Amino acid sequence: MIEIKKYRKKPVEIEAIQFTNDNMTDILSFCNKEGTTAYSNDNTISIATLEGVMTASIGDYIIKGVENEFYPCKPSVFEATYDEVK
Repeated sequence: MIEIKKYRKKPVEIEAIQFTNDNMTDILSFCNKEGTTAYSNDNTISIATLEGVMTASIGDYIIKGVENEFYPCKPSVFEATYDEVK
């Protein structure tokens, strides 16, 4: 019989910024300063991630991961996964 175990994410602090109509330049700077390829196309941002190019839409969060990688995250997933650190 296969034993299925449960796991919990380790508490890790990340940096993130939410994509709005007004901060595309800030997000591109946030990603590109770490050498990640990010570019805008209309009202989206394409980001070279470890899994390939992913597209962020307005409202999505852009997360800087533990290995300085970037990726987009939908607001519902972000808000269910992360709490703001004060």
